[in-house]
Amino acid sequence: MKNQNIFQRYEIKYLVTSQQRAAIMRGMASHMQGDEYGKSTICNIYFDLPHYYLIRKSLEKPAYKEKLRVRSYGTAKPDSKVFVELKKKYKDIVYKRRVSLPEREAMFYLASDATGGLPGQIGREIDYFRGFYEGLQPKMFISYDREAFYAVDDDSFRVTFDENILWRDSDLSLTKGAYGRPILAEGQSLMEIKVGSAMPLWMVSVLTENKVYKTSFSKYGRAYQDMTALSMNSRRQEAVQQAARAGYAAQWSLAYAN
Repeated sequence: MKNQNIFQRYEIKYLVTSQQRAAIMRGMASHMQGDEYGKSTICNIYFDLPHYYLIRKSLEKPAYKEKLRVRSYGTAKPDSKVFVELKKKYKDIVYKRRVSLPEREAMFYLASDATGGLPGQIGREIDYFRGFYEGLQPKMFISYDREAFYAVDDDSFRVTFDENILWRDSDLSLTKGAYGRPILAEGQSLMEIKVGSAMPLWMVSVLTENKVYKTSFSKYGRAYQDMTALSMNSRRQEAVQQAARAGYAAQWSLAYAN
């Protein structure tokens, strides 16, 4: 059995409409089957430095980038198993390393300054990451509903569809449920193809026939951009209101003086 805590693969992303998704599902029917989780809600908390250094750096599209998150399948309870994940990308290859432990232990470990709390080589890598980026904090909650499939003749070839992608930058807990602001337009899904080497020719044909083209998309990156835009709009509205109040006060003062 493959180690499900270590992943090395290409991840190719596509934004698809509901019609394209249905067509792709028909094309996949004789080649792929649903994984053991079927449809599931995935919840994540992303950790970053106080001024969002990691995601700002990632959005610059460097050759190498990395992130730390904690993930649960469904809303967690304090004793639920969650995954502390270190995800790295070098050029087009994604490397993911993770360890599992109860939610309360994971969050206690990530909230503390102590290292050495996780087992094995992967634990040491996560410890090193936290030591290198000193001051990491929970910064963003992102959830989505996922439907996952794998090829019947090669379980390393996987396809996932994520919809109802939501984000929030408060109430950062895996135990508080999946809610927040949406990222995608209504009817859109994010499709990800995860493959160890070459994509099967039948899938290439399905994508070509349905005019589905790969895109660059980061859930955390898009959430950060939305958050920043909301903050700018809020500041702009506040500035307009302050100017309006100042103008009204000036008019009132002039009228009173006369």
